[in-house]
Amino acid sequence: MTNSVYDFSVKDINGKDVSLSQYKGQILLIVNVASKCGFTPQYTGLEALHKEMAGKVAVLGFPCNQFGKQEPGNEEEIKNFCSLNYNVTFPMFAKVDVNGSDADPLYQYLKGEKPGVLGTEAVKWNFTKFLVDKNGQVVKRYAPTDKPEDIKKELAQYL
Repeated sequence: MTNSVYDFSVKDINGKDVSLSQYKGQILLIVNVASKCGFTPQYTGLEALHKEMAGKVAVLGFPCNQFGKQEPGNEEEIKNFCSLNYNVTFPMFAKVDVNGSDADPLYQYLKGEKPGVLGTEAVKWNFTKFLVDKNGQVVKRYAPTDKPEDIKKELAQYL
């Protein structure tokens, strides 16, 4: 049985296995990202949050091509895009599905723990964000329209 996000291992953008247990004691903001989305400029706010709250809050980016095919590139192209356009230094992971029968197990767990509006589990669009507390528990789901700078104000209660 899964008790927290720390029970999951995922592949980073370079294909290396990463246990999320390495983030124990930090708040996590897990985001499905895309390079060609209207919300893509949120990379700027996510990176600012990552830098400003380093060691306390970790932003984890999971590229996904399920919404309007807005993440068509491979991992190398995604990595280059994020680095060149947004100077992203927060951890990025391998491209995943967040919905459907091939949804990544981590996302199946996140959606089950914090369903969206009216109890629907499906992730609605790119840049949906899941907030995980220092104990690995999913405490909130944010809509794609929720900006990282607005979320930052709420983080103090979880520190």
